[in-house]
Amino acid sequence: MKKKSFLDKFLYSKKAAPYVFIAPFLVTFLVFFAYSIVSMVIMSFQKVAGGSAVFIGMDNYKILNNAVFIKSLKNSIFYTVVSCALMIPIPLIMAAMLNSRNMKGRAAFRSILFIPALTSVVVSGVVFRLMFGELEGSFMNELISLWGKGPFIWLRNPVTVWAALFMLCLWRWTGVNMMYYLSGLQQIPEDLYESASIDGATMMQKFRYITIPLIKPTTVYVLTISIFGGMAMFSESYMLFNGNKSPNNVGTTLVGMLYRMGFEQNNIGIASAIGVIFLLIVLVVNVVQLFVNGFFRKEK
Repeated sequence: MKKKSFLDKFLYSKKAAPYVFIAPFLVTFLVFFAYSIVSMVIMSFQKVAGGSAVFIGMDNYKILNNAVFIKSLKNSIFYTVVSCALMIPIPLIMAAMLNSRNMKGRAAFRSILFIPALTSVVVSGVVFRLMFGELEGSFMNELISLWGKGPFIWLRNPVTVWAALFMLCLWRWTGVNMMYYLSGLQQIPEDLYESASIDGATMMQKFRYITIPLIKPTTVYVLTISIFGGMAMFSESYMLFNGNKSPNNVGTTLVGMLYRMGFEQNNIGIASAIGVIFLLIVLVVNVVQLFVNGFFRKEK
């Protein structure tokens, strides 16, 4: 009987199989994520010019005192907080409605609400820029003209700029979060709702005491990705203003500042420092919210 080679033993080994299956992910993670992060951290302490790099210590982190950087950080935090406040309750309520047996045309509404997520951010940004244009014929100016109001310069006022950005966020991502919640709602046993109905619970009581507690893992997941998505917002602002420059930096975000330093001013060191700051903020915030939500506690 012919002895099996080492390769045959390895390929048919039950112990090796798990490692073979996760190998593509590990290679991708190490090459495109871990290596990039390590390189970014190293370059944040260097002055990178052409093919040379000189160690300059913490000089790149003096960007923390830059007024534009501080404003971009505040803009990103504000956008993240408000977008999370909008993108958790609204999709949850819509998912609960679509999960109801009394809802007619549920499949059609699911498809319609998910379509914006399939739209390119470039197309979405251009459409919203035209909607909030300065000309009298723009959609929003036509809309306010019905109440006798004149043309308004929407994208130069901080209030209306944020309104446009949040409308774009809601339009694009409500359907995605709604699908997450819909998937979570369908895992809740119907017996719980039936028992609550027998006990005389109202619809709001069932939503409060059954749906919200049991949908918590999905809510934490949605919150986690929403925090990262909010802090990483850049393309929407870039397309809305047709570039990375907004009036008085009202639409400049942390990633926008990184793009400005790294690609527009070719200062890779400062851009890397901003990237490290961004990574630390998102990491700390998400670890804290996961700890608060009890995901690091041992089950009894």
